[in-house]
Amino acid sequence: MKAKNKNLKSLDQFVDEKIGKRGTAKREEFETEYDAFKLGVLIQQAREDKGLTQEQLAKLAGTNKSYISKLERNLKDIRFSTLQRIINEGLGGHLDISIRIK
Repeated sequence: MKAKNKNLKSLDQFVDEKIGKRGTAKREEFETEYDAFKLGVLIQQAREDKGLTQEQLAKLAGTNKSYISKLERNLKDIRFSTLQRIINEGLGGHLDISIRIK
């Protein structure tokens, strides 16, 4: 049986240590930026799963390639209506939304 590495930390422990505990201003900013990053990754993965280029997705969603590229790289804020159009019309999907109260 292998001995546990006492220096190993969970992701939550690491983020708590490096960014700050939940509820601190720095941690809240990190969480917000991380959510935006995740959205870009999800859009990119869905686009690739559908076999679409950024240009093809943009045309289907009524936007341009540059906008899709910036979303995927987390360089642009997105309007809710545009997000819906990208998901519904561009990707043929459905946007599910939830709210968690802390």
